[in-house]
Amino acid sequence: LALLAAYVEEVRVGFERWAHKAPLVAVSDDLSHANVLKISDSVIAVREKEDAPNTTYLIFPQMAAKGPASLQEIAQVETGGTVTVDLQELLDAGLAVSNRTATMPDFVRFYNVSVMNPGVLVGIFMGVMLAFVFCALTMKAVGRAAGKMVEEVRRQFREIPGIMEGTADPDYAACVDISTAAAQKEMVLPALLGLLVPVAVGMLLGVGGVMGMLCGGLTAGFAVAIMMANAGGAWDNAKKYIEGGAHGGKGTDAHKATVVGDTVGDPFKDTSGPSLNILIKLMSMVSVVFAGFVVQYGLKLFY
Repeated sequence: LALLAAYVEEVRVGFERWAHKAPLVAVSDDLSHANVLKISDSVIAVREKEDAPNTTYLIFPQMAAKGPASLQEIAQVETGGTVTVDLQELLDAGLAVSNRTATMPDFVRFYNVSVMNPGVLVGIFMGVMLAFVFCALTMKAVGRAAGKMVEEVRRQFREIPGIMEGTADPDYAACVDISTAAAQKEMVLPALLGLLVPVAVGMLLGVGGVMGMLCGGLTAGFAVAIMMANAGGAWDNAKKYIEGGAHGGKGTDAHKATVVGDTVGDPFKDTSGPSLNILIKLMSMVSVVFAGFVVQYGLKLFY
């Protein structure tokens, strides 16, 4: 709830900045005869005081087609045009709301944030899939880095005589270079995923889609992170338990199975699981930062 509230607050700020950038309109002392500037099909601006900027008002899109004459007059005006309407009538009827006093339910109603909205539903699926794709990328990255490390160790055994006997020192720096380079290069794509997906979802599905993505990403990411931390730890400890003498100890089929489990469990509990926390924070911050951009330029397909 705190995450969604922070995002909604930035959406509110985005509307305010949108109205502040618009041309100033004549002062309207009486909202019953307000001179309004049409910013978009569902957003208007009114200047209530001489020394104040424009004030943003939101018109609920679901009511635009069946509202009073004031709504019809606003609908007939081109974007960027002005018209005198009875704004107080729209406020009293619950067909419009001031952006300054709008509550979270008002924004939910304005953007039709419900599971029956295809944009929100697709956003939820995108958030859920984002967590799993991110885990897949990090798991494969660990496998590739480990493979390079194994090849380097084998090369040193072949080319540097005396390592096994202790008469020569291995090239530790080469292994450190491999792990350092892999840690940086392999995280480029997962990081871009967390940076670009919230912006793409916002541009294609709007604010409702982003809210759905945040819900899906947070719930799926939390559940998968807990599962990976516990499963990875269990598989790792299972190998240690059998190596301690349980179920026949080393060399048994049970031990071979736990070696495989430990191979998967280590990146589970040490890589993918903890990094999901970073993914959730990253996509949340990107969504908040680009909220104003999405408000103005995002496609309005599902509300």
